[in-house]
Amino acid sequence: MNSEAARSSGTRVKICGLRDAGTIRAMDGLPVDEIGFMFANSKRRVSPELAGRLIGEVRSLQTPDGLSPRAVGVFVGATLEQLRELLAVAPLDVVQLHGEESADLCAAIRKELGVEVWKVFPVTGLPSDGPSRLFPYLGAVDAVLIDTAGGGTGRPFAWDEINSYKEAAKQIGVPLYVAGGLHPGNIGELLDVYTPDGVDVSSGVETDGVKDTEKIRLFVERVKLHESSAGQ
Repeated sequence: MNSEAARSSGTRVKICGLRDAGTIRAMDGLPVDEIGFMFANSKRRVSPELAGRLIGEVRSLQTPDGLSPRAVGVFVGATLEQLRELLAVAPLDVVQLHGEESADLCAAIRKELGVEVWKVFPVTGLPSDGPSRLFPYLGAVDAVLIDTAGGGTGRPFAWDEINSYKEAAKQIGVPLYVAGGLHPGNIGELLDVYTPDGVDVSSGVETDGVKDTEKIRLFVERVKLHESSAGQ
């Protein structure tokens, strides 16, 4: 895994749902921290074999910090053994879990497979689905991500929930990523009001269901523009 200590501070950027080498190659030189591959049921799903080849492309990229983006695999309900078999073909840096995975399973994946584990929590607005859900994952995960319920909807959740989740993530000592309906047109507004540790975008940088390299570039530029403005 790439060393986190060597990475720059600021809002991290994850581009998810990649399926072709050309789009990945076009991201060379961009300040993208993570590139995600879908293994859950999705129109963006890739096979382990294709993911393995695409991860090779990711390894050849270089960010302005001189590092390669990390490869993230997105899963729902995968078992430890299934992940072990997949990682032998597709050497991911991070396993992102969107299902009902327990803290014990997350800890076992980290320990036995030697990858980072991110846990995703859908934001529904229901009291039973509040930020306290994060607390059992203390010491079991490396990051948490909040997303619109259902995932992959292209719709944002109620952003006024972000601060409470950010505080909960801080209490368990991990960064908070925000996903759900983000795109170049609203990322500035999100960052103006909230300061998540990272942002995750997929459909918001697509045109007609296909990743659009210009939208990816614009999204990343607007994240970094906000950082520059905030630092002045």
